[in-house]
Amino acid sequence: MQGLLLLNKPKGITSFSAVSKTKWLAGEKRVGHTGTLDPLATGVLPVFIGRATALCSIVLDADKGYVATVKLGTTTDTCDITGKVLSENAVSVTKEQLQEALNKFRGTISQVPPMYSALKKDGVRLYTLARQGVEVEIEPRQVEIKTLNLLGFSGDTFKIEVLCSKGTYIRSLCRDIGEELGCGATMTELLRTSTGGFNLEQTVSLDDLTKENVISFILSEETALLHLKEVAVTEKQAIRFSNGGQLSYERLKNASFSDGELVRVKFGDIFLGVGIADNEKSQLAIKCVINKIL
Repeated sequence: MQGLLLLNKPKGITSFSAVSKTKWLAGEKRVGHTGTLDPLATGVLPVFIGRATALCSIVLDADKGYVATVKLGTTTDTCDITGKVLSENAVSVTKEQLQEALNKFRGTISQVPPMYSALKKDGVRLYTLARQGVEVEIEPRQVEIKTLNLLGFSGDTFKIEVLCSKGTYIRSLCRDIGEELGCGATMTELLRTSTGGFNLEQTVSLDDLTKENVISFILSEETALLHLKEVAVTEKQAIRFSNGGQLSYERLKNASFSDGELVRVKFGDIFLGVGIADNEKSQLAIKCVINKIL
């Protein structure tokens, strides 16, 4: 079994657990997802199956959309409501003050990831160090908040809509908004509404899948890459590409690529894989091979 499965991850399980169940349902050991969702979070989780797992790293780079619910006045060690409460403060924030604070987090910002995260410090996961009570300095990273809209505000709770670049931690964004307002904040709910061009309406609930019906929900892995330029190759070129050989620009039709550009390689209706443009050598190198022509 091979392809793309768009899951709506339920609350209360890890992305790893969702992948494990998919392995069992599909009867396939090679299964990977394209961006971790914490147990608290729900929503779009693209999962690749079989040889298609080679595409995980490509889709991982996509922008992601979220709706987050945030509680003002409370801070936790995990930056969400599941963590240990660190402080509780009075809240006297107006909608205008909240809007003004949000204005400071649009565009490219510097963000410090939460200590309870899967990032590594000297080869050790940060959440492992956090559970051991070890405090380390976490380097800030540049992320881009492309959309940040206030959807609702009542008392000490507000809801925001976010479109952001890869590597953005919404928990950290909520924490930082609280710090900007002077009262602290923690995330209470998170819904991933989109990633890689896919949205909630296209997903299937993990609870609705069975060994018998899972195949009917599996899409072609190429569906995740339709935003990439397509290049058609001959049978001879398809065999060469399938065996790991680069393709010379001279022998490709309309071979005009930006250096480093990723390209879908097709032989007729067959999606062979992804090439990467090497303009210095005037060739399309191999990024990954998904389907082979022998």
